[in-house]
Amino acid sequence: MHTYISMLRGINVSGQKKVRMAELHTLYEKLGLVNVETYVQSGNVVFDSPEPDAAKLRGLIEAQIEAVFGYPVSVFIRYAEDFRRIIDSNPFSNRRNGGLWLHVTFLYQAPSPAAWDALKAPDGETDEFVRGEMEIFLFCPSGYGRTKLSNSFFERKLGVPATTRNWRTVNALYEMAKGR
Repeated sequence: MHTYISMLRGINVSGQKKVRMAELHTLYEKLGLVNVETYVQSGNVVFDSPEPDAAKLRGLIEAQIEAVFGYPVSVFIRYAEDFRRIIDSNPFSNRRNGGLWLHVTFLYQAPSPAAWDALKAPDGETDEFVRGEMEIFLFCPSGYGRTKLSNSFFERKLGVPATTRNWRTVNALYEMAKGR
């Protein structure tokens, strides 16, 4: 059995793409996923599955969401071990008050090497980022709502969908997933 963490992009934002967590929970269970738990209203789900292929699960979940809710939603799936690696390797975790200002932007798929190599912060941006494997670590002392290093910025520069979670959520999701 494999433990996964999935994150839905762009649901329940400004009244758009409304998805109730109870409905999402049921949808995952109908797909045969077990030990399903949701976290907050932004589409974070921890679950177990015997399926070893995260991409296959992503396709099944995305298709079912579109069939049930009537609109496409990008689903980002990581193994629980990926979250452990992310927590352990965050280059900003030792900064004072860092937990309040840390975020992780998850990438839907690997960008091209050329896009990764060309990635740099916009002129005048004081917030910082460091590239990970399939994620980007953010340090935003003025708050994520004010940074230019948004999902849209990374999507434009890298050519892949992105979704961001704050450090508290990253840690909470891992705590839900570990030790299953």
